[in-house]
Amino acid sequence: MTSAKTARRPHHWRRDLIELAALFTAVAVADAIANLIGHQPDGPYLLIASAVALVATATFHTWWARRHSHAPPPGPGDAGSAGDPGAVAASTGKGPSLSAEDTVLWRMRTTVRDTPGSLAVLCTALARLRIDILTLQTHPLAHGTVDEFLLRAPATLQAQELTREISAAGGSSTWTERADAHDLVDTPTRVLGLATRTALDAAELPLALRQLLGRCTIHSLPAVSITGRPTGESAPVEGVLEETVMRLRDPSGGVITVERPYLPFTPTEFARARALVELDARLGPRVPRSEDVLTLPEGNEITVRRADRDDLAAARAMHDRCSPRTLGLRYHGPVGGADRYLDHLLSPRFGRTLAVQTASDRLVALGHLLWDGDETEVALLVEDDWQRRGIGSELLGRLVALAMAAGCESVYAVTQSHNTGMVAAMRALGLPLDYQIEEGTLVITARLKTAPTTSNAPTTSSAPATPAQQTEHAAWAEQARR
Repeated sequence: MTSAKTARRPHHWRRDLIELAALFTAVAVADAIANLIGHQPDGPYLLIASAVALVATATFHTWWARRHSHAPPPGPGDAGSAGDPGAVAASTGKGPSLSAEDTVLWRMRTTVRDTPGSLAVLCTALARLRIDILTLQTHPLAHGTVDEFLLRAPATLQAQELTREISAAGGSSTWTERADAHDLVDTPTRVLGLATRTALDAAELPLALRQLLGRCTIHSLPAVSITGRPTGESAPVEGVLEETVMRLRDPSGGVITVERPYLPFTPTEFARARALVELDARLGPRVPRSEDVLTLPEGNEITVRRADRDDLAAARAMHDRCSPRTLGLRYHGPVGGADRYLDHLLSPRFGRTLAVQTASDRLVALGHLLWDGDETEVALLVEDDWQRRGIGSELLGRLVALAMAAGCESVYAVTQSHNTGMVAAMRALGLPLDYQIEEGTLVITARLKTAPTTSNAPTTSSAPATPAQQTEHAAWAEQARR
C-alpha cells in the first residue's frame, strides 16, 4: 500500500534520475557478480539457485503483505499481535502496564483541504492506529475544513504520536485534549441542553458559552461603570469574529468578549454563540424562584433564595444597618461607596447571588458567586446582629455547591488576614485549600477537583468532605440545576 503522505508528493524529474542511476548501479553489480561466479565450475548452478531463492522470497513477502494489509483490526483478545502498541510497550518494559483493551477518549480538531478524499485519508490514518471515531463534526472555512472528532483510542497511544500521524495524513493546526464520558452526548442534544439551561436562568449564559466553546475565557463588560460613567464597550447586533476573539452584544447592555488563544473560532461556533445570546435577549431577565426554609440553632427560621436586582432596595437597607468594620471586611477598602457595587453584584450576568431573609422578610445576609474570567470568587456579607449563627457557613456551602454544579475547578475568597470567621468557614468546607497573604490581604482558594495543580503558594490540605456535606452539596447542585 502507498502511504497517503507519499501519494501526495508531486512528480519530479530528479526522482527519475535517482531511480535510473540506482538501476544502472544494480545492473553493474549484478554483471560483476555473474562474471565472478560464472567462471567457477558450479557457477551456473549457483546463479540459478540464487534466482529461485529470490523469486520465492519475493512471492512470500507479497503474500504476507497482502494478507495483513486487508486483515480486519485485531479483536480485544489479540493482545499479543505484532501491531499492538500495548504489546510492544509490555515487551520492552517501557511505559505503563496497560493492556490492549484499555482505551481513553480524545477530542481532536484538525484542518484539512476541502478536496475529495482528504477526510478518507485522515480516517485511514486513524484506523491504522486502532482508533474508533465516535462522533464527527465539520466546520467549513473559506479555505479548507475544520474536522472535530471524538475518538476512542488505545490507552498506550501518546498525543505526540497521534498528532504526527494526523499531520502525515494531511491535517494541519491539530489540537488534542483528553475527553470524558460527558462528551459522549451528541452535539444537537448538548446544544439543546445548554439552550434549556439558558432559558431557565439568565446567570447560565456565560457558563453555557464556555461549555459550548470549550476551554475559553469569557468577560462580561458593562456599558456603564460602577461610578455611573459610560465605559464605551459595545458591539454590533450581529457581533464581531476576529479569529481567536469574538465580541457579542450583551442583552443587558455592554459586550460579552470570548477569547480562546490556542484555537481560532470557526463561523459555525460563532453562529451557535450568537444564537444563545439572542435566546437570552428574547427571554429577558429571569431568575429561578426557589426557596429553602432553615431553622437556626436558637430556633429562628430563615429563608435562603436566589436574589437579583429586584432586591436592590433591601440590600441597600442592610448595608445601612451594617457597621463600618463589617463592610470593611467585605469590600477591603473605603466603604463610603459600597452601595454602588450592589447593582453590579446582583446582576445575574456576573454570577449568582443568594439572599437570606428572616420570617419578617428582612434581608440579613448576601452571598455572591462571581464569574471572574477563568476563576470564580465567593463573597459573603452578614448583618452584625446575625453573625456567629452559622449563616455565613450555610451560604458558603451552598455557593460552593453551585460552583460544583457549574463545573468550576476552584473558588477563591479575598478577605483580611484577621477575618477569622471567613477562614473558619472556608476550612469547614472540607476541601483542599491554598493560602496567599500579601500586605494583610488574604486569598483563600478551595480546589473543587482533586486533580493535582501547580502553585507557588504554600498549600494546606484539610480533611475530605463528610458524607453529610457531600449529600447536602449534591442536593443543592440538583436544586440549582432545576
